[in-house]
Amino acid sequence: MRMERFLPPAPIPKPLVIVTPLVESHIQAAINCSKQHGMQIRVRSGGHDYEGLSYISYQAPFVIVDLVNFQSITIDVESSTAWVQAGATIGQLYYAIAKKSPTLGFSAGGCPTVGVGGHFSGGGYGMMSRTYGLSVDNIIDARLIDVNGRILDRKSMGEDLFWAIRGGGGASFGVILAWHIKLLQVPETVTVFTVDKTLEQNSTKIVHKWQHVSGKIDEKLLLRLFLGRANSSQDGKQTVQASFVALYLGGAKTLLPLMQQSFPELGLVRSDCIEMSWIDSILYFAALSGEPLEILLNRTSPVTYSGWYFKGKSDYVTEPISETGLESIWRRVLESPEAVDMILSPYGGRLSEISESATPFPHRAGTLYGIHYGVFWTQAGKSALDRHMRAIRRFYSFMTPYVTKNPRSAYLNYRDLDLGVNNKGNTTSYEQASIWGLKYYGINFKRLVHVKTKVDPGNFFRNEQSIPTL
Repeated sequence: MRMERFLPPAPIPKPLVIVTPLVESHIQAAINCSKQHGMQIRVRSGGHDYEGLSYISYQAPFVIVDLVNFQSITIDVESSTAWVQAGATIGQLYYAIAKKSPTLGFSAGGCPTVGVGGHFSGGGYGMMSRTYGLSVDNIIDARLIDVNGRILDRKSMGEDLFWAIRGGGGASFGVILAWHIKLLQVPETVTVFTVDKTLEQNSTKIVHKWQHVSGKIDEKLLLRLFLGRANSSQDGKQTVQASFVALYLGGAKTLLPLMQQSFPELGLVRSDCIEMSWIDSILYFAALSGEPLEILLNRTSPVTYSGWYFKGKSDYVTEPISETGLESIWRRVLESPEAVDMILSPYGGRLSEISESATPFPHRAGTLYGIHYGVFWTQAGKSALDRHMRAIRRFYSFMTPYVTKNPRSAYLNYRDLDLGVNNKGNTTSYEQASIWGLKYYGINFKRLVHVKTKVDPGNFFRNEQSIPTL
């Protein structure tokens, strides 16, 4: 709830009530009561939905069910599994795993304050995804309360519903209570690095080569790319800086020859490489290096987002962008009065080995990388809001020739209502919802609609981008 964009005087109705259940029966009661009184439910596990759909509704009246009391995590080292309740954050999960074992981890995102309920149900990309796939690829069971108030596990919900909640978004199908996950082997020593290159340091050629290398390189290495404006070495001028940020599941001794062979253009040297434990790499990527591990238990970000405004969007790329294309993107980045930052996240490895229909998350073989666009600002008021929203939408429009087409794909966990929304009330057609649904889910959208129609025929669990019924 810390994003100013959704606070008064924004024209968004407030919830009638916020329910913070202590036991599962409280959630069942909230569902029954809401159904009886014609109220919608919003379920919040961490509160990081980019469009606030876990805690706001453009259709009053509504109720928030906040799972803040559902944070229990049970680690079973012997079987390398864990049960994690939906209101726990991924930081709490990482901490709980690290306390039990130095050689177990989990594949999930880099922001510790995200709640597992939403993160897992939307996919869950992270720094180990090229080695182990997404969070959803490592979920073996779940507990969920359906529209009739029944508590179901994988066996009683059936494989169709279990398939749907692993990437189709949990909020369309019920209230996720907990996930049963397979913990993953990590070495005692991993290696991280951050190497910055500006246009003056030949970053165009290096970024061009990165596109050809990052998805094919050893799957124990994930090499992410952050792009944005920075001050140039020439006084008073700005340049584009490419920051190459990596996690390698192994030591620097094996990483260096691997990089020299596959990506010598980056010029990685031993002094760039920092060896650490896997859990310390979690702190490193969250910009928390040097902090005690207990900081992962904080439910709010150490960076205070009070007074911040933000809008995010996403894309996928299947063909490398030419050097000429990159140069035109740099010009656009430098010309835009509002700074739009990009994060390029490589695919390949394990991500490509899993079929596009194995889970609702379809961005598999053939995907080179995903793009996250973000714009932040601190100035209050409608004119600043409109200016920054226009800036990111214009930039997104400018990127059209370089990204996927028919459909232009997007990542559900970077929620974007610009892609299209459901009608108010209960009247959205399959065709209308396809406008945004095909972007997130591709060929899996139709199956998600069939599952939704079967398990929630009255479309009780709905929001601005929930799966519609037939």
